Amino acid sequence: MVSSVPRLVIAAPSSGSGKTTVATGLMAAFAARGLAVSGHKVGPDYIDPGYHALATGRVGRNLDAYLCGPELVAPLFLHGASGCDLAVVEGVMGLYDGAAGEGELASTAHVAKLLRAPVVLVVDASSQSRSVAALVHGFASWDPEVRVGGVILNKVGSDRHEELLRDALDSAGVPVLGVLRRAAQVDTPSRHLGLVPVAERHLAAVDSVGAMAAQVARGCDLAALEALARAAGPVPGGSAPWTPVLPTHDHPTRWAERPGPVVAVAGGEAFTFSYAEHTELLTAAGAEVVTFDPLRDEQLPEGTAGLVIGGGFPEVYAAELSANEPLRKAVAELALGGAPVAAECAGLLYLCRELDGKPMCGVLDATARMSERLTLGYRDAVAVGDSVLTVAGTRMRGHEFHRTVVEPGAGPAPAWGVRTPVRRVEGFVQQGVHASYLHTHWASEPGVARRFVERCRTS
Repeated sequence: MVSSVPRLVIAAPSSGSGKTTVATGLMAAFAARGLAVSGHKVGPDYIDPGYHALATGRVGRNLDAYLCGPELVAPLFLHGASGCDLAVVEGVMGLYDGAAGEGELASTAHVAKLLRAPVVLVVDASSQSRSVAALVHGFASWDPEVRVGGVILNKVGSDRHEELLRDALDSAGVPVLGVLRRAAQVDTPSRHLGLVPVAERHLAAVDSVGAMAAQVARGCDLAALEALARAAGPVPGGSAPWTPVLPTHDHPTRWAERPGPVVAVAGGEAFTFSYAEHTELLTAAGAEVVTFDPLRDEQLPEGTAGLVIGGGFPEVYAAELSANEPLRKAVAELALGGAPVAAECAGLLYLCRELDGKPMCGVLDATARMSERLTLGYRDAVAVGDSVLTVAGTRMRGHEFHRTVVEPGAGPAPAWGVRTPVRRVEGFVQQGVHASYLHTHWASEPGVARRFVERCRTS
C-alpha cells in the first residue's frame, strides 16, 4: 500500500489571488512532463475540479473536512491519487479560512496538516512591493504545523517590480518558486456562482488550461516544486485508501446473480455538479450507472429504475429544459410512479412546477425563481423521516450554494431539519422522491448509496 504520494497544496492569502490558475497550470505542466498527476480541491467546489480533470486527464476530486469529516481526508486523497506520480491540491479562500465559527475546520491549512503536505503560497503582488515580505512571513509563521515551502508571485508587472519583490522576500526565509506576469489569456469567464463550468465551454476551456500550463511552465521552477512535493513523506496516520465497496453481511452472491438496476444520472451542461465518489458508490452497490442529458435526450435511459439529479445551472438553461417536454414527462411519470429519485439543488429546481415562469417536471408542488440573494454555507442536517436515501434521524453535513428560491421551501414531509444557525425544515420527501437544496457527500454516509440502489431493485 502506497501512502507517500508526492504532493503540494496551493494556497493563497485570500480568494482572487490566482490559486486556480497556478494549481491547474501546475497540474497540466507536470502532466506534460510525463507525470501521472492527481488533482484535488479543498472544499465543496464542483467547478474547479472540472478544470483539474482537463489538466490531468483524471477525475478531479474534492477534499472536504466538514462534509466528510477530518478522518476521511487522507483516505479520500489516497483513493484519488492511486497510481499517480504526484498530486496537486488547490486550496479554498485564504489559507486559514475555514467553516464559519469552527476554527480551522475545513480550511486549506487544516487539509494541509491532515495530509502533512507542503504549502505553496500564491500571492497577488500587483499592488505591493516590500510589504510582500511581511505578508508572507505572517502566513508562514502563523501556525508552526503548516509548512509553507515556497511562494509564487502572481500578477507581477515588470522586471523592476520582480526585483523589488525578490529583494524583500530574501529576508522572509521562504523561497520564491515562481513569478507570473499579468496574462489576460489565462482568465476564465465567471458568472453568478463562480467560473463557467468546463462542460459549457469545453474547447475554450482546453485553450485556457493550455495557456495556464504555458504560463506556469515559463514562470515557475518546476524542478524545485517537484522536489518540494517529493519531500512530503508518508501521509500521516497510516491511512488506507478509501474504497466505495461496503462491508456486508449478505451472502456474497446475493446481488451478483441478479442484473443491477439502471440508475440514470443527469449530466450535460445544465447538471455539472457531482462528486465522483457518488457514482463509484452506486456502482459498488450494484447499480448500472448511465448518464443522460436533460437538454438533449428526450427519453430516460432504457430500463431506468432510479434517478439522480445533482447540482448545476438549470436557471441558465430554463428555456431549453422546458422545451424538452418529452423528457420532462418521462421524469414525472417515473417519479410519480414511485421510483427512487434523489435531487440536489439544481435537481430540486428541475422537479418543481416551474422555474422563472418556465414549466419544469411538475413532480413537486412548488415554484422556483432566481434571486438577488446568495445563499451560501455549510449546514448540519438531520433526516426528518424515512426516505430512499436515509432513515429518520440520520445526521449528515451538507452545503448550500445558490441564488434561487423555492416556494414553499419544504413539503408536508420535509427532507431535512437544518441548523443555519436558525433551525428550520427544508426539502421534500414524497413517494420515492428526496429533493433538497443540500449538497451532501455520500462518502460520509456510504449507506445512502446502498439504500438507494436497494430501493431501485424493489420499487
